[in-house]
Amino acid sequence: MADRSPLGLLDTDSLVNEEDAAIQQTVRRFVDERIRPDIAEWYENGSTPVRELARELGSIGALGMHLEGHGCAGTSTTAYGLACLEVEAGDSGIRSLMSVQGSLAMFAIHAHGSEEQKQQWLPEMAKGEKIGCFGLTEPDFGSNPAGMRTRARRDGSDWILDGNKMWITNGSVADVAVVWAHTDDGIRGFVVPTDTVGFSAPEIKHKMSMRASVTSELVLDGVRLPAEAMLPEAKGLRGPLSCLTEARFGIIFGSIGAARDCLEATLRYAAERQIFDKPLGGFQITQAKLADMTVELGKSMLLALHLGRLKDEGRITAEQVSFGKLNNIREAIKIARECRTIMGAAGITLEWPMMRHANNLESVLTYEGTTEVHQLVIGKALTGQDAFR
Repeated sequence: MADRSPLGLLDTDSLVNEEDAAIQQTVRRFVDERIRPDIAEWYENGSTPVRELARELGSIGALGMHLEGHGCAGTSTTAYGLACLEVEAGDSGIRSLMSVQGSLAMFAIHAHGSEEQKQQWLPEMAKGEKIGCFGLTEPDFGSNPAGMRTRARRDGSDWILDGNKMWITNGSVADVAVVWAHTDDGIRGFVVPTDTVGFSAPEIKHKMSMRASVTSELVLDGVRLPAEAMLPEAKGLRGPLSCLTEARFGIIFGSIGAARDCLEATLRYAAERQIFDKPLGGFQITQAKLADMTVELGKSMLLALHLGRLKDEGRITAEQVSFGKLNNIREAIKIARECRTIMGAAGITLEWPMMRHANNLESVLTYEGTTEVHQLVIGKALTGQDAFR
């Protein structure tokens, strides 16, 4: 074998066209040069130069890259997925910055906003000059967003928003928040500049996961917005759920990046670590673990590329996205944990990436649909029975 990397065994690179592969390599170089040298320190300190990284991601065209127009690059969605893979190989928190910006905040405005909203926000968001966040989850309503308590009421021609959102990536550094609220006309989305009176976003500290990502609460206390702040093309839960489906697609690829990084690091360690007078990688149990992880990584990559093709052809369904998210994040976290066992005590340090990735993947396993939610989505598709209630 010329390529001894985990994904080289199946030659999955041959399934990617030249244009998408070039984009992937550009992002990989960015991660190698800009994220890897400092990520352990950012993670340990819980402090990341988010605004600087956003501008740099914008400069390589990675923010909202699969959207068209208004300063967005208009790449294939497979290219976007491969970019998520490379960024998450650096860290899930940095990938969250990228995907919340592009596939939640920007996508919401791109898919459901007015032309004026698109012109006002998308070009600067694509450059990373403006940062967005997405306010759906609440302290008591995560998997059941329909129960949200945030309300928007009319006051003349204006809207008044009151409520709280929780676990919001980018919240404390955002310039604009897409906030979902109950109205007399159902659930609607609003574009909220974060300098609006009554809006605040206290950062959530003391996290054991996603420490290189900014996570916040959003507090809306009598936030007054003009009528044109409402997203005109989104009504009901279909609006926010369409955004979640878009972001989940990035996770299908991104989780592979975290798993690949763990496995590549473990292979290096197993080749160098001497135990009982020979390399750790020369023992049968070690090789069995490495083989099993490589098989699951390869299967996850084949699944991701298949779903990428379906999405590029406009044929992907929400159930298929749930299929991909359920499988790939579940396997990624297993790989991170198994790699830690091969590493022994070295695996718990920030000198190696597996414990950091495993901790981050605990959040990725939960957000944008828990394992249980995706199981029920697939179960409903198979049986026609809604088991959510």
